[in-house]
Amino acid sequence: MSGELAGRPLALSSPNKQLWPGFTKAELVDYYLGIAPVLLPHLAGRAITLGRFPDGIDGPAFAQTECRGRPDWIPTRPVQLRSGTVRNYCLIEEPAALAWIGNLGTLELHPFLHRENPDSPDFVVFDLDPGADAGLSECCWAALRLRELLEEFGLAAAAKTSGGYGLHVYVPLGPSHSYADSKRFARNVAARLVREEPARITDRSAKELRAGRVLVDWAQSDRSRSTIAPYSPRAADEATVSTPLNWEEIERSDPDALRFSPQRVLARARSVGDPFAAVLTTCQRLPLDQRGITWP
Repeated sequence: MSGELAGRPLALSSPNKQLWPGFTKAELVDYYLGIAPVLLPHLAGRAITLGRFPDGIDGPAFAQTECRGRPDWIPTRPVQLRSGTVRNYCLIEEPAALAWIGNLGTLELHPFLHRENPDSPDFVVFDLDPGADAGLSECCWAALRLRELLEEFGLAAAAKTSGGYGLHVYVPLGPSHSYADSKRFARNVAARLVREEPARITDRSAKELRAGRVLVDWAQSDRSRSTIAPYSPRAADEATVSTPLNWEEIERSDPDALRFSPQRVLARARSVGDPFAAVLTTCQRLPLDQRGITWP
C-alpha cells in the first residue's frame, strides 16, 4: 500500500502479514500511531535498538543497531560500541518514524538510559525477573519491597511490566550522575535486599540460585545496556506490551490483570494518560554515602 502515513510519504508493505497469531502488520502500525503521544516522550533523544521480526514471531529475528535504509527525515545518533566501532542508531521522534519501523516488523524498542552524554544516565533500572516456581506475583512483592528501601533514601520510583513475567522499576535521576554512580547504587540495593530476604530474592543470575526467587538484576544500569521502552510491544507468543503501572495495581498483585494487549494499552492511555510520565521530569540525587545501603 502506497500513500501517506502521519504526514510522511510511506508505503506499508504486506499489511495483512501475521506478526503474532491474529495480529497483523497493519494492526502493529495502527498501535504505534495510536500510542505515539505517550510513547514518543520516552524515546526522544535516545538511540534505539530495533528488535526486528520481519516475518513475525515465528520467523528469523535480529537486533538492528545501524539505522539502515532510513528515510532522510529520520535522524540518527552515533554510538561508540565497546569494540570501538561506531554505529548510527535511529532516533524515533515522530509518529511517522514509528510507522516506518512498524513496517519493518519492529516488535521491540530498546532505548539507552541516556541521551547525548553516554556516561550520564537518566535512570537507575532494576529488572525483576522471576526464576522457576516464581512469577509475576512474586515480582510484585519484590517491587514493593524495593520501593520501601528506596523510600528510606528519599527516592521515588515508577514501575512497568516487562511485557512478560517480570517488572522493571525505574529511579529517575537528576543531572551529574555517572553510570559508575548508578550501577554501584543498584548493586548495593540489590545486595541489601538479598541479605534481608535471602529466601525470596537473589542478585545472581545462576539458574540454580533463582528457583523460587526473584532476580533483582542490577546490571541493567550500564551504559552498554538498553531496556525495553515503556509502551513497546514484546516478541512473546502473543502480542503483549511493556506497560507502566501505578503502585496500587502492584499492591493488588493480580497476574492476569497485569498482562496487557496493545488494544488494552491504547484504551488505558486514553483513559488514564501516562503513569510513567514523572520519570521524565523528576530530578533526584543518589545518596553520596551508600554504607547505609550495604550495611545496616
